[in-house]
Amino acid sequence: MNDVIQILKKDGFEGFISVENLMKSHKIIPTYSGVYLFLRLNNSEPEFLEQGTGGFFKRKTPKNPNVSVAELRDNWISNEAIVYIGKGKSLKTRLSSYLRFGEGEFATHWGGRYIWQLKDSRELIVCWKTMDEDPRVVEKKMIAKFKEEHGGRRPFANLID
Repeated sequence: MNDVIQILKKDGFEGFISVENLMKSHKIIPTYSGVYLFLRLNNSEPEFLEQGTGGFFKRKTPKNPNVSVAELRDNWISNEAIVYIGKGKSLKTRLSSYLRFGEGEFATHWGGRYIWQLKDSRELIVCWKTMDEDPRVVEKKMIAKFKEEHGGRRPFANLID
């Protein structure tokens, strides 16, 4: 699975920092727009948490981000490094918010929440690619390509195309 890092680097991705280290400091994350990936380089089957580390969605009417372990298992793709594809107008703002959500703070974005029900979520690797092109378009293309290569299935934590 470490070959995936070399492939992504050739495609212009940077970062490749663990969630744990990014939670300590967001300074390295660029402020530019772009796409980002969460990678799980461990080939073993994951351990899922009944209650993840993610915070609730919105403050006014909090919504529990957790789903059943059975649903997590159904979405899991064995031997696949890419577990989430995301985008942001500012990678720093988007990833910082996402990481705070993973530490239990309220979230304003519902996507990618399955990540925080992985027992080893802090060991995941985050990389990003900055761009002038609209990151929404690039994200959609990346998810479509992933689906083509995986029998119509999205990355584990991507709940929509």
